[in-house]
Amino acid sequence: MAAIGEQVRVAGLALAGVSVVVAEEPDAVHEAWRDVQEEAELVILTPAAADVLGPALLSHIPPLTVVMPP
Repeated sequence: MAAIGEQVRVAGLALAGVSVVVAEEPDAVHEAWRDVQEEAELVILTPAAADVLGPALLSHIPPLTVVMPP
């Protein structure tokens, strides 16, 4: 399980054992997605990270993706 997005939104997930990838800029979000999409079965995204990736990338399963509420 992995989480991608802004530090203030994803940092606390590390306490639950989630692999956290801080990605504040669009390029960092795309790089993080490439790095985790084959390893993680579930990827948690912040709304900003999901907006960067867009629906086309998020519709591919695996990994299962979920977007945090705003």
